[in-house]
Amino acid sequence: MSPEERSLRARLAAHVSWAATRDPASRTAKARAAADGRFEKQARELHPGATEEVIARVAKSLRSAHFSRMALKAATARRRNSATPKAA
Repeated sequence: MSPEERSLRARLAAHVSWAATRDPASRTAKARAAADGRFEKQARELHPGATEEVIARVAKSLRSAHFSRMALKAATARRRNSATPKAA
């Protein structure tokens, strides 16, 4: 099976799975809580004596920074991949 076919099959399976999910938010709740916990932990390490309000603000900024970093990496990869000639 080619990588393209494997990707298409995986995408199909994901769409079928999400179509069968009544409450997507509950399906991803554990993962979101774990990610939020990670950012909160980083915030507490950066500001050990901070109030809960400050920790929440810093965690929110860390989360935004994380997703901005991922977007930058994706854009860089897309640009690099579009510059590379594809073999037919």
